[in-house]
Amino acid sequence: MKTLIIVRHAKSSWEYPVDDKDRTLKLRGITDAHLVAKYIADKIETPEVIYSSIANRALHTCAIFTRNLEYLFDKVIIKEDMYDFGGSGLVNTVKSCDDEVNTLMVFGHNHAITAVANTYGSQFFDNVPTSGVVVIQFNTDSWGSINEGKTILKVFPKDLK
Repeated sequence: MKTLIIVRHAKSSWEYPVDDKDRTLKLRGITDAHLVAKYIADKIETPEVIYSSIANRALHTCAIFTRNLEYLFDKVIIKEDMYDFGGSGLVNTVKSCDDEVNTLMVFGHNHAITAVANTYGSQFFDNVPTSGVVVIQFNTDSWGSINEGKTILKVFPKDLK
């Protein structure tokens, strides 16, 4: 059994004219990320591995979650392929995960996050919102062979307000 926890980065700011990879989080994004992370802390298996996009907004969201999950941020693996908006980089990253890992958490971007949730999960989402979490279980022993899984949890900030 493999469990994939996918997280869309928190709400980012467009206030400053910076490169897309350097955008920061808005205060609302920080608040929402803490809210969701605290809620899921006792509802998910602790991830054995966490991958994050190289983008500042994904890394900051990841840092908030790792803090709330009591996971050492130093153990997070930053992946260039996770800076993906279509989904192929995200899927390739997940499928190349070591099969010794049973629970994997990833921090990325839309439309990749929504596409992966809809392609591999059993529940359809028009859009996974910022700070949204979708957990999918796969009845397989190999990340490389994941296909249709079962959505076992979805938590969006609006669900908790």
